Amino acid sequence: MKSDPDQPIEPAPAERARSILAAATSLTLTTETYRIELIGLHAVDDAGRLTLQDPSGGCIAAALTTTSRRDLAAIVELTDITPVPVRDRVRARLTLGGWLSPDEPGRLRFHRARAALQETDGTTRLGLDELALAAPDPLALHEAHLLTHLDTTHDETVAALSRLAPPRLLLAASRVRPVRLDQYGLVLRLERARTHSDVRLPFPGPARTPHAALGQIAALATQASAHCTRRHSRSRSHR
Repeated sequence: MKSDPDQPIEPAPAERARSILAAATSLTLTTETYRIELIGLHAVDDAGRLTLQDPSGGCIAAALTTTSRRDLAAIVELTDITPVPVRDRVRARLTLGGWLSPDEPGRLRFHRARAALQETDGTTRLGLDELALAAPDPLALHEAHLLTHLDTTHDETVAALSRLAPPRLLLAASRVRPVRLDQYGLVLRLERARTHSDVRLPFPGPARTPHAALGQIAALATQASAHCTRRHSRSRSHR
């Protein structure tokens, strides 16, 4: 089964940014006075707007109530890390610039003014409307569990899927790990002694639920098996 030619190969940058926002359990907040790691102290609504528990013990909120502008310049940073224990685990960094204002008692609302997504191939500046209109990937909240399950329980299947990678990338590869999953495909890391390559395997169709994702991975495994059979047949015919 081949992928739909009209189907995106991977999520757009704004969608990846929204997925990072949706799935993040921690972030770094920087103001003129503070630089604080917040773990489990933020919430994101359906439009990607952030609210934070005041990490300073109420000092930031108190300072805001004494200023005439009632806002405070701030930077929020979120790091996207693959849940699978490999080297170079950082997949992306999302940086949001804006300001804080008082929300409910003990909480702050973050107002975005700019956004940038830094990935291995460069940095993308995201428009505020673009980010607000984008939706997180439907698998964003399930990705960590699915990837960990694949890596620890179905390593033979993951290794078999590598048959779909370009043969030149398989040279000297000692291990194959799943490092990214979204509705459009699965990314495998081909590990070598000192280097690695990441290869995206597009799904035949979009997977919008964990069950559908497992079905698409099974379809890729069938495709990999057929690919291997064809390769062996060609090899025997040339002997």
